[in-house]
Amino acid sequence: MNGASREALAAARESLDALTDNTSVDAAKLAEELAAVTALLQREVSLRRVLTDPSQPGEARAELAGRLLRGQVGGETVDLISGMVRSRWSQSRDLVDSVEELANIADLTAAQRSGDLDDVEDELFRFGRIVASDKELRAALTNRSASASAKGQLLHSLLGGKARPATERVVTRLVTQPRGRSLEEGIESLSKLAAERRERMVAVVTSAVPLSDRQKQRLGDALAKIYGRPMHLNLDVDPTVLGGIAVQVGDEVINGTISERLEEATRRMAG
Repeated sequence: MNGASREALAAARESLDALTDNTSVDAAKLAEELAAVTALLQREVSLRRVLTDPSQPGEARAELAGRLLRGQVGGETVDLISGMVRSRWSQSRDLVDSVEELANIADLTAAQRSGDLDDVEDELFRFGRIVASDKELRAALTNRSASASAKGQLLHSLLGGKARPATERVVTRLVTQPRGRSLEEGIESLSKLAAERRERMVAVVTSAVPLSDRQKQRLGDALAKIYGRPMHLNLDVDPTVLGGIAVQVGDEVINGTISERLEEATRRMAG
């Protein structure tokens, strides 16, 4: 992607990350809905041209997307797509590619939450090696005359119950909807996305008052030094903590709030 499309995709990925940092959002369902939108945009060429037409105001494009999708997919998906079509795209195909990428990232996020991301990354690598070494399998998976259903059934027989659900979903989408890519290119792209996701860590930070930019920078740097990788801060303000901050990274909680210390003192006195 070039210029405007690259910037639009970067903004969309940030929106997706902000959304899926909220663990109440079902990342796997979001992935399924984004994949359905990808298929719609791929099929309806005139629609994607209208949604990326630079001569039309971004808000008008977003309203159109909302009218078409509302009731068909969840509100989170509608908001993501509406935000994407507000952006400027170098060409209409870039929008479809980007929605598909968000679907894959959402599935990988679901795998990360369940602790399966390392396995998914390994399974994608091993699947790529198997395809490269088995000409008959590759021919079956790339046969243009074979139906998407037949290819999906073949993949299920290969991966179902043997690979993680996210692996099967992203590979099935790649094979049944190649959209002009080679199988090898698609697997390599998925592997890169998995590696990027694995390197991204999220810290949920709760404080009594909003942190300043300087405080956020210092906290992010300190956490990155502790965990050895860049850290995204998901900030929450809760006046009941009274003071200090509480930080959660995965299952690990670092609690330095006044309320926690008061509760600890109370427990000691009661004991």
